[in-house]
Amino acid sequence: MSAKPRKILVTSALPYANGSIHLGHLVEYIQTDIWSRFQRMSGNECHYVCADDTHGTPIMLRAEQEGITPEALIERVHNEHLTDFKDFDIAFDNYYSTNSNENRELSQTIYKQLKANGLIDIRTIEQLYDPQKEMFLPDRFVKGTCPKCKAEDQYGDSCEVCGATYSPTELINPYSAVSGATPIMKESEHHFFKLGKCEKFLKQWLLESGDKAPLQAEATNKVSEWFESGLKDWDISRDAPYFGFEIPDAPGKYFYVWLDAPIGYIASFKNLCDKKGLDFDSYWKPDSNAEVYHFIGKDILYFHALFWPATLKFSGYRTPTKVCVHGFLTVNGQKMSKSRGTFIMARTYLNHLRPDYLRYYFAAKLSDRIEDIDLNMDDFVARVNSNLVGKYINIASRSAGFIKKRYDNKLSSELDAAGQTMLKTIQAKQTDIASLYEARQFSEAMREIMALADIANEYVDETKPWLLAKEEGQEENLHRICTSIVNAFRLLTIYLKPVLPPLTRQVEDFLNIMPLTWADAESFLLDHEIKPYKHMITRIEQKQIDALLAESAETLKAQQPSPAHYDEQQQNEKDMQMIDSIDDTIPFDDFAKVDLRIARIVKADHVEGADKLLQLTLDIGEEKTRNVFAGIKSAYAPEDLEGKLTVMVANLAPRKMRFGISEGMVLAAGPGGKALWILEPHEGAQPGMKVK
Repeated sequence: MSAKPRKILVTSALPYANGSIHLGHLVEYIQTDIWSRFQRMSGNECHYVCADDTHGTPIMLRAEQEGITPEALIERVHNEHLTDFKDFDIAFDNYYSTNSNENRELSQTIYKQLKANGLIDIRTIEQLYDPQKEMFLPDRFVKGTCPKCKAEDQYGDSCEVCGATYSPTELINPYSAVSGATPIMKESEHHFFKLGKCEKFLKQWLLESGDKAPLQAEATNKVSEWFESGLKDWDISRDAPYFGFEIPDAPGKYFYVWLDAPIGYIASFKNLCDKKGLDFDSYWKPDSNAEVYHFIGKDILYFHALFWPATLKFSGYRTPTKVCVHGFLTVNGQKMSKSRGTFIMARTYLNHLRPDYLRYYFAAKLSDRIEDIDLNMDDFVARVNSNLVGKYINIASRSAGFIKKRYDNKLSSELDAAGQTMLKTIQAKQTDIASLYEARQFSEAMREIMALADIANEYVDETKPWLLAKEEGQEENLHRICTSIVNAFRLLTIYLKPVLPPLTRQVEDFLNIMPLTWADAESFLLDHEIKPYKHMITRIEQKQIDALLAESAETLKAQQPSPAHYDEQQQNEKDMQMIDSIDDTIPFDDFAKVDLRIARIVKADHVEGADKLLQLTLDIGEEKTRNVFAGIKSAYAPEDLEGKLTVMVANLAPRKMRFGISEGMVLAAGPGGKALWILEPHEGAQPGMKVK
């Protein structure tokens, strides 16, 4: 650590404002928060800012679907996000929104500067257009067959099977992810950022080595591959209708969300500066001696390693000190799964468990490498119970009772010789642990701290205060030993404070002290009155995990998938492609209650205002037909269904929907999107026949 306090600005990637925070998101925010808290504890001036990413087609469509304005949607989601972050003790100095005046002004100013520097090109292009929704389709709202590997149901910008990138116009059999309609080609004037002209600068900046390298080695290698394949111009505009900022002097044209979203980092900090009287220029001007750190997921490296630094450099701003890249989260060794209840929302977790537990577990897994980490539920329970409860917290409980009962809650003014040796051993690791925090090697730091907890517990086992309390003439010795134990607990708490803020506050209250700093590890707590010890945390029980997974599965079952955007939505889509696990067994009598009938699709129609539904008129051998709404629009055109036989649930209670009454349910298989297949009985089956 430097003797002179450092000036540091830290950001996390901006969560998109069309969905809830889940545990996959929290890997990044917990990692960033731990690092920021350590910097503040070390005496550095560290500001951690973030914001909701609020613009783009998904926001516009979701607001339209809910019948509210985009502004109302993003305000509601902002409050939800902020509540989740606060309850996980993510200590933002400012949590803002990209739909702000600061961001509008900065985005337009930066665009004008790039244009003045000859880096903006305006040209007419052909683009896919949804004739039903009357809108141009962003890349990720076009799906079809990959032109490289022929994998079906891939996004319009990249294939998740072979990893190829391409233009949405290259997709085979494209379809709109908004309406399911086949898109048409239509001309539109677009604005492009000439990324290729920035290549010399980017190579010089990104390929730095040693401590000045802005990326980890794995990320630098990936960037080198992109240089080899050539840097393409970046389309930074979108056509109306679009929720975002209009481009100056270009009516009906809007900044693509990825242009103004990272500028949201600067805008959030600008808002903080205005509120706190901070010097904005000292952080963002090219000659700044402050440090800027971005924490991001590996899926958005391209934007943060190429577009973002080039945008900053050629619009008069400084570039980041480091872009810290992390991997994704798996649960029990597999992608997060809705069907298994392991796609866990932040709020669902908090309904059952303390935030400290997850913060500690993630810290015990995180390193400075770009690796996926796994939340293994059995390992999670074992580590929390063994390390946090068994090794760490129990140190305090093994001595505090004697301090209260025999010494009126007051610590001794002296330490015993063995205790002093033990404490100096713990103190000697202060610099090493600080270096591990600084380097984001949190898992190594946790190993070191738990090894020190073992040393403290060995001391307790060797001194046996519970036996010493029974011996005459050992009062002073017992007092010194218990004081040594409390001090060991205090030192370990200092080392764990960046990871465990809620628990640390309880410890600071118990010790009756001011908030702990990193420098406090250089001293002992002697001749000091503490408070009576209260139990702080309990072991996790399996029933809590079972209840968490059950609630998660139930919650997600009721939710509709939201439009695609960023890593959260990419993960959702990948999850949907997995084969669902078999549900719990049911008695035969329960199954027998379901009346399945052969149905002929007499008529199929689009449903006005519905993105996923088709209206089916079904003949099941009754005097009149049945009306059923089915969410199969992305996989079938109405004309392809008419005359087909299928299977429906005939005794399902009628359900009132926004578009009318649905009188049953047709059966289909598949993960969703274009990958859906209605059940079709063999030839010879007749409408009304019972499926047995």
